[in-house]
Amino acid sequence: MGQLIKMQDYVSRYEQNIYLYPSRYVRLKKHQWEKLKAAWENNDASVFMNQSQEENPDWLEEEKKPLIDKLKGLWKLGKKDNEEEDLLNLDQMDPDNEDSGEEAILQFETKFTYRPDSVEELKHQFLDQLFRFQMKWASSTLTEKSFVDKRFYYDEKLKFFLQRFPDTFLVLYLPLFLLKKAPVEVETIILSPTGVWCISLLEEEDSSVFIGSKERFWVKRVNGEEKKVLNPLLALNRTAKIVHQIFRMNEIDLPIHKVILCRNGYIDHPAAPFDVQMIEKRNYEEWFKGMRNLRSPLKHVQFKAAQALLQYCQTTSIRRLEWEISEEE
Repeated sequence: MGQLIKMQDYVSRYEQNIYLYPSRYVRLKKHQWEKLKAAWENNDASVFMNQSQEENPDWLEEEKKPLIDKLKGLWKLGKKDNEEEDLLNLDQMDPDNEDSGEEAILQFETKFTYRPDSVEELKHQFLDQLFRFQMKWASSTLTEKSFVDKRFYYDEKLKFFLQRFPDTFLVLYLPLFLLKKAPVEVETIILSPTGVWCISLLEEEDSSVFIGSKERFWVKRVNGEEKKVLNPLLALNRTAKIVHQIFRMNEIDLPIHKVILCRNGYIDHPAAPFDVQMIEKRNYEEWFKGMRNLRSPLKHVQFKAAQALLQYCQTTSIRRLEWEISEEE
């Protein structure tokens, strides 16, 4: 499962220490999955307890949580009753203390309302809960938080980039770069251990055919009808150009790949640019398997590249109420 290091202009824990959180996430996921799988195999009733109703999504719990509960979360660090306190504990760890790191990893706990019928179903539910946990890391820190648009919790494209790729892939999902004091929204950027992938998703109705050209608009054909769509190469080239400039200023040597991804349709471009991969229904599976088979470990140049990109990302957040009150006192 890829790591969401930046989403739009939300504050991210990875911005604080890109060298610490990726490896911590990998250990957390591995430990919790092994623990959960063992509980499933042993039919551990304490893990798969029946409850009257399913847990609410994290964003809904945040809205319903009383103010006093939020304040208690700051001072009662000894309790591990909710995920917010767990995240506070993670931030207070000593990065150089491996023992404290391992202890904090144990704080992420999954919640189930029933025992899944198969390992595959168990894995899907585990990834869904880990996804919500990632959303917290990608929108809050110990002292700050951003207000996440609820649509991202159900964004199939975001889940695709996170749940279908290896843990060593660092994802910037539709980030906003602040260049010359002006925000610029770009396409999704994925940092793998061996390169950078700038990806423009071109997906509408199933089996749509997109006729590419050098013009500002392409033509989409589906069910005998034609419609103009904005040329995805415009945003894709802008994204790759920004990444290239940042890498050049920071002396980062990583290959930059440009991809137009159309999983459910077809692309017909007679004069496609040589430096752009057109991934569509006919060659998607081959490309996808190749990406998933990239099993290289996290690399220093990858962290350096991520740090350079994050430095130019715009962040919009507010101070947590708990910290405002503590400072006044």
